[in-house]
Amino acid sequence: MYETFFGLAERPFDLTPNPKYLFLTPSHREALSNLGYGISARTGVTVLVGEAGTGKTTLIRATLESRDVKKTRAIYLNNPTLTRSEFLEFISNEFSLPPAAARSKTLLLSSLETVLREMRANDVTPAFIIDEAQSLPHELLEEIRLLANIETTSEKLLPIVLAGQPELADRLNHPALRQLKQRIGLRCQLRQLDVAETGAYITSRVAVAGGSASNLFTREAVMMIHQRSQGIPRVISVICHNALIGAFALNQKPVRADTVLEVCRDFDLKSASLLKGISSVSDESELVMRDAPRASLPVADPAEREQLAASARPRRWFSVFY
Repeated sequence: MYETFFGLAERPFDLTPNPKYLFLTPSHREALSNLGYGISARTGVTVLVGEAGTGKTTLIRATLESRDVKKTRAIYLNNPTLTRSEFLEFISNEFSLPPAAARSKTLLLSSLETVLREMRANDVTPAFIIDEAQSLPHELLEEIRLLANIETTSEKLLPIVLAGQPELADRLNHPALRQLKQRIGLRCQLRQLDVAETGAYITSRVAVAGGSASNLFTREAVMMIHQRSQGIPRVISVICHNALIGAFALNQKPVRADTVLEVCRDFDLKSASLLKGISSVSDESELVMRDAPRASLPVADPAEREQLAASARPRRWFSVFY
């Protein structure tokens, strides 16, 4: 739709977890390293925690495509709200176990261990990856503990990755799950982006799509994107994509802060500091006019006032905030 107008080869802010658009902050880089090591070294259970939209699924897919994880047969479960019987059936099907294994846990564990030992003998590394793991029923977390017990005297036979939102960490702290928690060999957490990382994230995705960020967003627009997204990559992409559509419709280049604010209003994305600093602010009062005196801005937090006032100043071209 807007690709030609902005000089792009493709849309840079689609929401599919495409590893080629992976942007690595320090916490993402550490998590990528831990995931790769946890699988290749068969360390047992690896836990990846991050808010919704911080890039867990993309990071997992990038790990499985990396050179560090060679000859890996990954079993991927992204909807873990299953019953115990459905969970056992899933494992049986994915590991090509005998049909009767899905109906008998004893046979399933025996058959699965045989398959895993054969894979180890053939230098193939299995990996059982469970996304959205905060949604796992309690009984399935216990089943995962039993799977983590399949081992030789020197290593685990089935590396397991549990990726989920912060609620996963809370659930693992439950006393009834202490045995599973003790089997966690690696744990990593994805953090939200700061303002410099937000600028770098936008620049990186635009570059991969064949464009130049300086032609797409003003500096004030990027600051507004960071403020309203709270540094969550998926939300950043949603705002950027819709802001580019809006700017294209207005024949506007680059995207300005007022266009970003309009998108955020449509998606009901409030500023975190605005919500803390004042009880209610109308959308009209957030659209700061160029000649509005800074002291009259209806924001309690001085830092927030300064950030909103930036949209009233003469427009500058976007630059990365290092």
